[in-house]
Order: sequence, then structure tokens, then C-alpha cells
Amino acid sequence: MTTADDRSLLDPLFTTERMRAIASDRARVQGMLDFEAALARAEAAVGLVPGAAAERIAASCRAEFFDLVALGRATALSGAPAIPLVRALTERVASESPAAAGFVHFGATSQDAMDTGLVLQLRAALDALDEDLLRLLAALERLTRDHRQTPVAGRTWLQQAEPTSLGLKSAGWLAAAERHRARLRAVRGRALVVQLGGAVGNLAALGHRGPLVTELLAGELGLGVPELPWHTHRDRLVEAGAALGLLTGTLGKIGRDVALLMQSEVAEAWEPEGPERGGSSSMPHKHNPLGAAVAGAAALRVPALVSTLLAAMVQEQERGLGGWQAEWEVLPELWLTTGGALARVVEVIEGLRVDPGRMEANLAMGQGALQAGPVAAALVGPMGREPAHALLRRAARHAAEEGRALGEILRADPEVSRHLSPEELERLLDPHTGAAAAAALVDRYLAARRR
Repeated sequence: MTTADDRSLLDPLFTTERMRAIASDRARVQGMLDFEAALARAEAAVGLVPGAAAERIAASCRAEFFDLVALGRATALSGAPAIPLVRALTERVASESPAAAGFVHFGATSQDAMDTGLVLQLRAALDALDEDLLRLLAALERLTRDHRQTPVAGRTWLQQAEPTSLGLKSAGWLAAAERHRARLRAVRGRALVVQLGGAVGNLAALGHRGPLVTELLAGELGLGVPELPWHTHRDRLVEAGAALGLLTGTLGKIGRDVALLMQSEVAEAWEPEGPERGGSSSMPHKHNPLGAAVAGAAALRVPALVSTLLAAMVQEQERGLGGWQAEWEVLPELWLTTGGALARVVEVIEGLRVDPGRMEANLAMGQGALQAGPVAAALVGPMGREPAHALLRRAARHAAEEGRALGEILRADPEVSRHLSPEELERLLDPHTGAAAAAALVDRYLAARRR
């Protein structure tokens, strides 16, 4: 176990200071101590623990009072950090009040302390993620509104397809981010619950007052009350991990899209610039997609973390052997990785530089070929689908072979003239027509979002 002050060389790139603090050893220990303090107060409220003893215990529940390195060494022998921590807490309380020391951890088991402490860390992580998600939603909404009808080439299989709008592209990012925020808020109600079951989950040590102590404990910590102790039922935490995995996948998708827009041959949008941001050690002209790289790396790492949580759900009877322990580092790693990717994507979207002129130029590269689909669609009614598509395939091939614009080929085709007026053909050949259709979808979505 590292000390709370240790920092990885890569932490500033892949996570945030706030998330590192939430996932730190010090926060893990403080979460368990918060459980112990709240437990003592809850038990005092029902007469199981003297009030003075509860306050003495609570006064000692501060992480700075304990040697984290020593706790780590002791964990290697005991198998769970709560065991040496409770021992150290008891010794500290005993040094002030031997009588109070007998009530430390009364009626609880080590997993109660560790699970509840983990839930407290999870709450802090979800709070931090929600704040950054709100920033991302605001930035994406601005981008969507500003470019609701900015024409850009839609791309399928990494090739130009038909014109759409940048606003519709970013609206897709926005809608996905909004769904993730809703998921995480729903997860809070199920996952942020206290754990108190005692040795085998029956609260026997607390007698008939066990359920009331659970309610009071939850109230002290601001957590929910579960139906039952959940020592080997991990679906709550796994659901939270899966929701983080889904969010990170979307962050990776946004990052990948931005990186593709930044390619030199495309150059339609750029991540924000800054001193040495995204630079190269050998090529001074480079402006690499830094945020996109971090989001992409996170999207590659997180599925394995989520799969570990899923695999660890099969836990034996009243206490897991290996499955529970597998979660201890995986969940904090999820917070760190997702939090870092989210923070980077927020930076990217808030500072994204868009070049509408380059988008127009890229649309013009195909000399109208991107409009083949809309023209074919207009001819389906009078001609039938296969004949219409065959006509446009031939026209597009001739235009490419002869270096001519698709419109020039189509205007000279008597079959096209028979079914489409010159004005209708010109409208269909205008790339702004596709952008206008995209803008209508954007407006509909934004109006529904406001409602």
C-alpha cells in the first residue's frame, strides 16, 4: 500500500487531482473511520454504547492519526485493511479511555467498515463526475446550437458519405452524455447504501436493535438503508462500475471523432492549443489530439475493469473469497480512469476550434458525389429503387473517371431530366440541403431537451 502523498508520473495525464484524492489510501481509511464513528453514535442513540464512549471513539476517527504504511504492512498479514485499522483505532481510544475502547467496532465486521467506506468514496466520485458531466453537457449544447446547420461531410466506414451538420454530430454526443448522467443519478439510489450485517449478515450481536442501528447509521452518513445486509450480493457496486464503463465508452467515441476531424487531410476541427500541449519531441509543427488519446486509452482500459467486477459477483455464501478482494483496487481504478477521461473531454469540447471553411472545401472535393444519395432517393418514386440507384452509380463512376462534377453528368442525362426539374436537381445537389435536414433534427431534440 502506498502512502497518501505518493503520485504516479502518469496521474496528471490520466486522472485528476480531485479523483486521485477520492481514490487515495487516506480516503479509503477515512471512509472506514467515518463508518466507525457513525456506528458508535448510532449505537449510543439506542443505548448499546455509552454516549461518552461514542464521542471518544468518534474523536479518534481521523485518518491523519494513523500510519498508512504500517497499516499496509499489517494488511498483508491480516488479509483486509479494516482489521489492523480497527486494532489501531482501539489502541488509540484505549490510550484516552480504556472503557470506551471496548465499544469500538461493536457488533460489526470488517466488511461492514470496508464496504461502507467504499460507498462513501463512491459517492464522492459520483459527485465529482456529475460536476464535470454538467460542464460537458453545457459545452456540447453550445457547440450544437452554434453549428446546428454547419455543413460537414458525414462519414461511414471512414469515407465521405452524405452531407450532414456538425451540430447533429455533436447533438449525438450530447444526447449520449445526458443518458449517462441519468444512469449515474439512478445508480446513486441503489448503490449509495450503508453496509451493516455483523459476522454473517444477521446483526445478531445487536439483537432486536440491529435494524434501528442500521437506520441511524445510514442517517449519520447520509446513505440509504438497504433491504438487507449485502455482503456477498455485489450488484449495486457492479452496476455503478458498469455505468462508468458505458460513460467511458462514449468519451472514447467523442475523442475518436475529434481525432479523426483533426487529421491533417481533414482538418475540420482542432483540440484547444496551449504551451507544449499535444506537441512532439521531434516535429515542431505537430498538434496532437491529447484529450482524444486519453479518452481512447481509458475506453480501452475500462472494459477489463468492468469485466473483473462482473466476474467477481459470484461470491461464496456469507463472505466472498477472492471475489470481494478483487474489487478493492478495481473500483477506485474505474473512478480514476473515467474521471480523467471525462476531464480531458470537457477540456476538448470547451476549447474545440471549428473550421467551417475547411468543411465546405472537403464537401466540394467530390465534385457533388456526396449528393448521389439524395438524388437517387428523389428518383426512387418515379423509377423504382434499383433503376434509380443504378443510374446514380453509373453517373458517379463517369464523373470520377472523367474528372467532371456529378451535377454536370446528371443535367445531361435525359432520364434524370424526365423526372426532376432543373430547380429540383439543383436543390438536391446543394450540400446545404442535408445540413438543413440535420438542423431540423437538432432543433427538435433541443426543444425536447428544454421541455
